[in-house]
Amino acid sequence: MGKIPFTDDELREPIADIIDKKISPMLAKDGGAMKLLDIIDQKVYVQLQGACIGCASSSATLEFIVKKEIRAMIHPDIVVINVPVGMENKLGQLDG
Repeated sequence: MGKIPFTDDELREPIADIIDKKISPMLAKDGGAMKLLDIIDQKVYVQLQGACIGCASSSATLEFIVKKEIRAMIHPDIVVINVPVGMENKLGQLDG
């Protein structure tokens, strides 16, 4: 895994922009949504919401849309972690 040449603060705006402008509109077509919760040590913590919760395709959505898009646009070594509902205050306990 390579060193990501950006700080968490430098990543926040471009990642939020990708989620808001590219990923969220795709998810909204199926009644889903995504929220950027935090970026800690270059790990991006997101939460699938709406119809995405409990959807059988949510892991594929995370892998093939969310991670792919963020890695292609920002850096190939970025770790994206989906935070289950109820775990928002326990980000440090989640692994990517």
